[in-house]
Amino acid sequence: MKIAFIGNYPPRICGIATFTYNLVRSIVANIKNKDISSTSYIVAMNDHDQTYNYPKEVKFVVRQNHQRDYIKVAKFINYSDANICILEHEFGIFGGDSGIYVLPMIHRLEIPLIVTLHTVLKNPSFNEKAVICEIGKEADKVVVMSQRAIGFLTDIYDVPKDKIILIEHGIPEFNFIQRKYYKKKLHLEKYKTLFTFGLLSRNKGIETVIQALPKVIEKHPDIMYIVLGKTHPNVIKSSGEEYRNYLERLVKKNNLEKYVYFYDHYVSEEELSKYLVAIDIYITPYLNEAQITSGTLSYAVGAGAAVISTPYWHAQELLADGRGRLFNFRDSEALSNILNDLLDKPKELNKLRKKAYDYGQKIVWKKIGAKYLDLSKNLIKSYKGNKEKKEFIIDPSILPVFSLEHIKRLTDDTGILQHANFNVPNLKKGYCLDDNSRALLMILMAYNSKKDPNALNLLPVYLSFINYMQNDDGTFRNVLSYNRNFIDEVGTEDSFGRTIWALGYLIRFAPKEIYFQVGKELFAKAYPNFDNLKSLRGISETIIGICHYLHHFIEDENMNNLLKTLTYKIIKKYENEKTDQWNWFEPRLTYDNGIIPMALLCSYKILHDEKILTIAKESIEFLESVILKNGYISLIGNSDWYERGGKRSYYAQQPIDAMAMVLLYYQAYIVTNDKSYINKMYTSFMWFLGENDLRIPLYDFETCGCCDGLEKYGVNRNQGAESTLAYLIAHLTVLNAYEKEI
Repeated sequence: MKIAFIGNYPPRICGIATFTYNLVRSIVANIKNKDISSTSYIVAMNDHDQTYNYPKEVKFVVRQNHQRDYIKVAKFINYSDANICILEHEFGIFGGDSGIYVLPMIHRLEIPLIVTLHTVLKNPSFNEKAVICEIGKEADKVVVMSQRAIGFLTDIYDVPKDKIILIEHGIPEFNFIQRKYYKKKLHLEKYKTLFTFGLLSRNKGIETVIQALPKVIEKHPDIMYIVLGKTHPNVIKSSGEEYRNYLERLVKKNNLEKYVYFYDHYVSEEELSKYLVAIDIYITPYLNEAQITSGTLSYAVGAGAAVISTPYWHAQELLADGRGRLFNFRDSEALSNILNDLLDKPKELNKLRKKAYDYGQKIVWKKIGAKYLDLSKNLIKSYKGNKEKKEFIIDPSILPVFSLEHIKRLTDDTGILQHANFNVPNLKKGYCLDDNSRALLMILMAYNSKKDPNALNLLPVYLSFINYMQNDDGTFRNVLSYNRNFIDEVGTEDSFGRTIWALGYLIRFAPKEIYFQVGKELFAKAYPNFDNLKSLRGISETIIGICHYLHHFIEDENMNNLLKTLTYKIIKKYENEKTDQWNWFEPRLTYDNGIIPMALLCSYKILHDEKILTIAKESIEFLESVILKNGYISLIGNSDWYERGGKRSYYAQQPIDAMAMVLLYYQAYIVTNDKSYINKMYTSFMWFLGENDLRIPLYDFETCGCCDGLEKYGVNRNQGAESTLAYLIAHLTVLNAYEKEI
């Protein structure tokens, strides 16, 4: 038997990595005369684009936000010699919204699958529930670590009870009798030692303990509270050492410097074991009940520590029957009283320690490994195979690797340059608001999809450019020379609309509060100009921006009314131009055509007016009757456009028109849930990769840029900002659609 394990793995620092490491070794320890390489291998999950020096048992690495990696690893496992797969699930370690990227991987596995759930939420979001429900369908067995989790899975997620197995969190074998030895070795023999360990974050509630200490010190001045652990890596990325600094200030404020020690290290399990055996009381002061499993709590119980905890779910179960004491969340006074009571009564303290240690002997890793091994053997024997596999329209593995390389080449500290000679930036043409607004939109989409720090680094450049181009009356200039001279006083309505679109998206999906505030300010300053718009595309793009804004500020009555006014401006144009043979908003088809019905679909999602949806669908059907033929899209060329009653132009086809069709079909799918739109969206995207009139790709795999157009003679090889941004926005939209398809 060979097992493929999927999860975080050392040297990555986190609880899942430690769990996976111990689980692998505990299972192998139960297989006589075998080593890791002959019985198992590891698929390690990497956070973002971090790299680690993994040991040899790691055979495949999945980058968290790279969808194609999940497809590849499923094939790798299927074609390896593994008989069964054990996956460690925690929402934060897989890519996509709520870790949804894990689903296409498990859908494609062709061997038995066991999933260990480290978190089971009582009040999940829509996507969190969808992910766990799908895991419940695809997994052959689901392992949880508490009785409460079983109830949640059956009642909330509809997982069949016969699929669920309770196997508690494993712990090392602690040497309880060496307590005095380790107390002396760690120089703790003169202290009554309180202890908390784990990666620090605000939900740990360490401040509750610190605030409880003054009352304890009055009676027991010989205490020492040790907080062991580094700050959680995700916390470091988002807010640095803010929480640790707050705790240290709180210690100083309460004159506790002699009584509190922050041991800012990630210690080995061996060193941690010494502390757990040596200390007197272990405290987990977590701030809310919603923790179904705590490895740190299991370790403390197994080490024979006297445990005091807030009543989160795992603590309620593990500390039942006299194995520990509970106090209410954030209740420092109650904690003080319990500490004083136990420190006053050494016999009671030792009684707690003995009960905890005795229970811990039932959950040492070797016994837990034996349970997983038996489960795996039985599952392999009973496995019937031939799972029904879900079919996907989109296959991320055949898409080019998403890259910002050419965008970074075109961007300087002012903004993104408009044009390029082949792939070389053309400084003579300067910058425009159009492209910088598209760039802001694309970068926000890239960061939301991939959490790419390179995207976040570019965001302030484009936002700063938009701010620089805004006039005092809220309008925008469009063109800026390379030496930063304004070329126009007021830009086009198209450029205005594209900017409002990008700012609305920023308000809805801001990666940081500071960017949200800047975007909201620019949006509000431009607002008085919305109702003055006359251009169809300017109106449409502004509608899209308003819809994003209203997803954040749904109660804004004035903005809702303005959305309706602008929407009916478009509807009026449609009704004026429509004939039996021409279901369109203008007497000709020109550029960015898909944006107009897309705006109506966005508006419908907010206003729920069936007339809007009807006109959107009619115009979509008309547009695709013209351009969607023979399995690919043939865009309207901008050399002569397509006049009503005339002949359409086939060249020069522009990337922004392909992007518009991708966005249109994606929005149509969001509104209708009709999967035929996903198919058409994917067909539209393939225009960039050669599914077009000339059967020539416009995307350049070498430069990671996109060519400027499809001409009668071939491809315009210049790779300016507009074309490359159009490709990247389309690419990201396809990846978003893939998430929805999952």
